[in-house]
Amino acid sequence: MTTSMTDNITGEYRRHGRIEVVCGSMFSGKTEELIRRLKRAKFARQQVEIFKPAIDTRYSDADVVSHDQNSIPSTPIDSSASILLLAGENEVIGIDEAQFFDDGLIDVCNELANRGIRVIVAGLDMDFKGSPFGPIPALCSIADDVQKVHAICVKCGSQAYVSHRLVESDKRVLLGETHEYEPLCRECYKNVCRKKKRHKPEILKNKTIKC
Repeated sequence: MTTSMTDNITGEYRRHGRIEVVCGSMFSGKTEELIRRLKRAKFARQQVEIFKPAIDTRYSDADVVSHDQNSIPSTPIDSSASILLLAGENEVIGIDEAQFFDDGLIDVCNELANRGIRVIVAGLDMDFKGSPFGPIPALCSIADDVQKVHAICVKCGSQAYVSHRLVESDKRVLLGETHEYEPLCRECYKNVCRKKKRHKPEILKNKTIKC
């Protein structure tokens, strides 16, 4: 909830801005948590606006939709700078799949928080190789509150560490769901990587096959 206080000199109300980050692997409930917080703000009659990257059309072109099919209307945008232009007089700003935005999102969130706006950001903190992803790590460092949520490893049931990619592609940004990714713990991910290296097809050179 966005808090406010009375200025002792002017008697006007000032909102306390803040940045909240919800991060973790795929299938960990990041979007679910974002939707939950935004719906609570709406129930409190606060003015809310939600943004998502225009490239994310997996479940809907416009709505923010979780893997469990919970949804909330949003505004798709191509650049983080658009958030400042469209923020208006909203008290709460939600941003989903923030890892797909440019690094300008860090300054945008700071600017909004300094205006007294509550900013709630959800996104992957690591890519499929376990490397820091997009602006999320930097946002975690400046956030007022960070919640790291966890999926369950599909191989052993432990707490998941990374979103393992199941399809062959080196593209860093590859939209997908359960057919393209699976959550794995650190140990199971290491084992999968070892197996991939061990079973990598060998290139056969100058080999003649006799019938």
